[in-house]
Amino acid sequence: MAIFATMRTCFVHFVCAMMAILPGSTLAKVTLTSKDLHLDASGQALCTPQLQQGIDRIAKKGGGTLVLKAGRYLTGGLMLRSGVTLEFEEGATLLGSTNPYDYQPMQIAQTDDQRGDNAAMALLMANEAEHIAITGKGLIDGQGLQVALNIDSLHHTGERIDPHYNLRRQRPSELARPKLFFIYRSKDITVKGLTLKSSANWGLSFHLCQQITLKDLNIENRAYWNNDGIDLTDCQHVKVTDCNINSADDGVCLKSYHVDSECYDIEIAHLNICSSASAVKFGTASWGGFRKVYVHDIKVRDTFRSAIAIESVDGAQIDSILVERINATNTGNPIFVRLGQRAGQRKGTIRNITIRDLYCEVPFGRPDEAYDLRGPEVDFFHNPFPSSICGIPGNRIEHITLEDINIHYPGRATKGMAYVPLWRKHDVPEQIQKYPEFTMFGELPAWGLYLRHIDGITLKNIHLTLAAPDFRPMIVDEDVKNMIY
Repeated sequence: MAIFATMRTCFVHFVCAMMAILPGSTLAKVTLTSKDLHLDASGQALCTPQLQQGIDRIAKKGGGTLVLKAGRYLTGGLMLRSGVTLEFEEGATLLGSTNPYDYQPMQIAQTDDQRGDNAAMALLMANEAEHIAITGKGLIDGQGLQVALNIDSLHHTGERIDPHYNLRRQRPSELARPKLFFIYRSKDITVKGLTLKSSANWGLSFHLCQQITLKDLNIENRAYWNNDGIDLTDCQHVKVTDCNINSADDGVCLKSYHVDSECYDIEIAHLNICSSASAVKFGTASWGGFRKVYVHDIKVRDTFRSAIAIESVDGAQIDSILVERINATNTGNPIFVRLGQRAGQRKGTIRNITIRDLYCEVPFGRPDEAYDLRGPEVDFFHNPFPSSICGIPGNRIEHITLEDINIHYPGRATKGMAYVPLWRKHDVPEQIQKYPEFTMFGELPAWGLYLRHIDGITLKNIHLTLAAPDFRPMIVDEDVKNMIY
């Protein structure tokens, strides 16, 4: 019996030892602090090697936490590992290096979208990691404006040429500028409680990831161009809640770069969004699909483009989308739904979309006038734009419900500015392959709602009002079947 007791004890010790090295195990977790790593806390000396060594050390021990104490820690790109939590105590700041050479791109699989707007480098990165978290009460500051200006200077001196440099807009391409986060093919990710600011590119970018929780974040990403707040690319099982987002591009953007993948089972809720583009957007990259997405309880203000934009223009299948309880003030466009075909012959679909309990106030002038980086100027004279839901000939949007919609438009349209009478409504250009945005059709013949190429739309309890007279009718439809109101 003593022999069996000894064997049992050894077996228990063996199991405990094995559990201690499994990612996500609660046993034998390692905790390191910035003091343990002897990090410079003044923000003057580069801490990249020590921070990366600390992350790697924790991962090799089976997981744990790296705690940043109060202080300022300057670093280039860092790679997070499975089982590692990066925890910020109050007063801790992670500063992105302003030296472009301190950021290196990851090697990722080719996407179906070839436009080159998805940089694979960032201040914080992960590649095929599990059980990772970035939490606490601190600040992550990418110092993006200076990073971008340095990249621009290196291009013009010829030292570091950006082959995709944007000559028209005189700025480095998105491929040349680091994001704040780029998390790739990872799962069980938590980002919570932090203040995040000033990327040189997109803010929090997740690509082909699963089981993401983003909560209680303050995101101010308006230091430079293409400063999205949160980007979810072909991600599944995501919850984004209780965040404040102030971004110089889209606030929350769902993208699909892969024809065999999709954004699926996503909840976006209880956000405050201010944007010089759109508040919540599906697209523009739209190759695979967007399904089972629930957007609710969103407050939008001072936003240049759309409060809600749903776009399939590269062949994406968009289905089962519910948007409700949206309150938007000083917002350029309430609703924009677009089924296009800019990716050649690939036909997408948009069906089973419900938007309800939406309130929006549209100003006469620019809603983003206070932004340093404003949305692009429209290069033609126009009256205020209505909301629009538009498919294309031979490919209709299907089964749309608008319910309990209250929109206050500015009016003040004049026939001297632009004029499309109803007998010429078919002259509105289709723009089948054009980049999608609410201004894409030019002057529209309605002031409230423009509907085109739809099969099945229900309008219930729609209240559209004007601050001043407008000569156009409230709602105009063309090639719309099965409309119920």
